[in-house]
Amino acid sequence: MTDVLRWGRASLAFGFFAQGVAFALLVTRIPAIQDRYGVSDALLPVFLAAVPVLAGVGSVVTERLVRRVRPSVVLRWSQPVVLLALLGVGLGEDLPELGFALAAFGLAVGALDASMNMLGVSLQRAYGRSIMLGFHAAYSFGGILGASLAWAGAHWELALWVSYLPVVAVLLPAALVGSRWYVDGGGAAGPEKGAAVGRRVAFGALLPLCLVMTFAYIGDSTVSNWSAKYLQDVLGSSEQLATVPYAVYMVTTLLGRSVGDFGVRRLGAVAVVRGGAVVAAAGFAVVAAAPGAWVGMAGFTLLGFGLCVLVPQTFAAAGRLASDGYGPGASDAAIARLNVFNYVGFLIGSPLVGALGDAWSYRGAMLVPMVLVLVTLVYARSFEAPDDRYGGGHERPRTADVGRGSNGL
Repeated sequence: MTDVLRWGRASLAFGFFAQGVAFALLVTRIPAIQDRYGVSDALLPVFLAAVPVLAGVGSVVTERLVRRVRPSVVLRWSQPVVLLALLGVGLGEDLPELGFALAAFGLAVGALDASMNMLGVSLQRAYGRSIMLGFHAAYSFGGILGASLAWAGAHWELALWVSYLPVVAVLLPAALVGSRWYVDGGGAAGPEKGAAVGRRVAFGALLPLCLVMTFAYIGDSTVSNWSAKYLQDVLGSSEQLATVPYAVYMVTTLLGRSVGDFGVRRLGAVAVVRGGAVVAAAGFAVVAAAPGAWVGMAGFTLLGFGLCVLVPQTFAAAGRLASDGYGPGASDAAIARLNVFNYVGFLIGSPLVGALGDAWSYRGAMLVPMVLVLVTLVYARSFEAPDDRYGGGHERPRTADVGRGSNGL
């Protein structure tokens, strides 16, 4: 059983890593994609918004799909679709082909994100201790690598397909091989039957976690979309220095997630979420008040350490809430619905900050995600799990039923 868990954990971590690489390669080459297909500035937001919207649809579809097949099956086949869709973006010739590739990417990403986190939560439950942040650390590491590869492709002026093809050629077979060791949760049934279906989790019970997820991604999208412009236009940095804050944010996100599970085991999820919210709010406050570029950089550094814990712990809390209160199979459905608010936050964050910046000031606009992140403190008790605590002598034995691996599928 221990070997099953270890192989399942390693293979899932690789799945998170591969997803981080693929997503970073897409979003960091947007200018090259726009040039290749001749997408106008007016049309570009439509294409960019379509991806998270369709991802939300993919997550909703996954909620229904896992009633019939196991989450490991959804993950096994959605990951290749994401990678092939990425390659399709690089190989296409006209706008309809780009639209088709991005639609496939968005739908598959929704299914992939939902099923990955389903398996992560069920593995954490089987381990009896916090491991969810480690999976998201693998995603962050993949994002850093993907962004680095994208930079190299842009620096050497490589065609998109030249940048994408080697990555897909390596990750696709590796992901398929690794999928043999995925482990479903204790609610999983046999190969022909999907997960056991429990009572549907009331939306009111999930609402606090949905709000936290939305606020976290509003903060994240603020950094990814506005950090460079803010540093250059508001704080007067050079163009080269303006590219650094997001890279620093990604690195501190990786570092925070790498040690975050230890913090949850020692202090509990509620304390870690509260601490993350306070640190993230302090980061936004420093950015808003920064007199110069280097102080602003310090603020973005704090943001990485603060925001990094919120999303993984929100998924974990939703899984515990559903499985403890609503029966077998409810955890997967709750995670799929919660995952939709990932994309809601992403869609709201960038336009919100941009509109406030244009109408008011970009310094003032940074205070809005600061306040939203602080609202997380109001909902921190939602992360408490009285009968499933981590650390402090409360870890459960590792003999929990983890269901069958997905080797035979």
